Amino acid sequence: MAHDDNQLGSFLRSRREKVDAASAGVVGHTRRRVKGLRREELALLAGLSPSYYARIEQGRDRRPSREILQALAQVLRLDDTERAYLWSLAMPSLAPAEDDPEAVRTVRPGVLHLLERWADLPAFVVGPGRDVLAGTALAARVNPAWSPGHNLVRFTFLDPRARTVYPEWDAIALQAVAGLRTTAAARPGELDALVAELREHSGTFRSLWDSHDVYERTTGEKQLRVDGVGVLRLRFETFALTGPEGHVLYVYFARPGSPDDEALRGLI
Repeated sequence: MAHDDNQLGSFLRSRREKVDAASAGVVGHTRRRVKGLRREELALLAGLSPSYYARIEQGRDRRPSREILQALAQVLRLDDTERAYLWSLAMPSLAPAEDDPEAVRTVRPGVLHLLERWADLPAFVVGPGRDVLAGTALAARVNPAWSPGHNLVRFTFLDPRARTVYPEWDAIALQAVAGLRTTAAARPGELDALVAELREHSGTFRSLWDSHDVYERTTGEKQLRVDGVGVLRLRFETFALTGPEGHVLYVYFARPGSPDDEALRGLI
């Protein structure tokens, strides 16, 4: 992206700084002045020459082989999401970008019909840039950011209501940035303007973005403070809608029979 032309090198550097040298098998008693592994230590543990690894991290070799990526991922102890992100940086998809930006913002009629029938659930559809494109009335009642016209990440970092809506704001913010970085790698160039805007207006976003953490949400639980109700604890599932648009359907629900479920039904 425009503000970081060497994303592969930056990501590798950020990961090696998180690896404990002793647990990685580095021996020696010299005083360490750097966090995590030194560049040459990572190279040797991965079976690479320090000079060649330096070329990768400095951005002078941006297409290392699959075998090299696998060796680096193993030493760095990357999880599945981080491995996929590493692959997307070193081996980007050759598929053409979506030609019609309006298509990315258009939700299929069948999905809209389902949302109309799910009046008892907070459910909504977002695009790759986390713009809310459609949703149920209950979704907007639970969280103002879950209504069409809002952007989930902008709301989190630029709307003062976010820290009230999200009692666990720090965790939400970290996940939002890490998830956005994952999508940005899979759809090169599409989110540059959004990221630049958020970096300019939020120091917290900028710091989290520069940490190079990646994250993919598929299911989980979230606390939300709802006006007139208090804090609700809701589970969620996500469903990627097939097609080039990159739409994702979020559906929230409470544990059956729980006070949260009763409170949620009271909002319908």
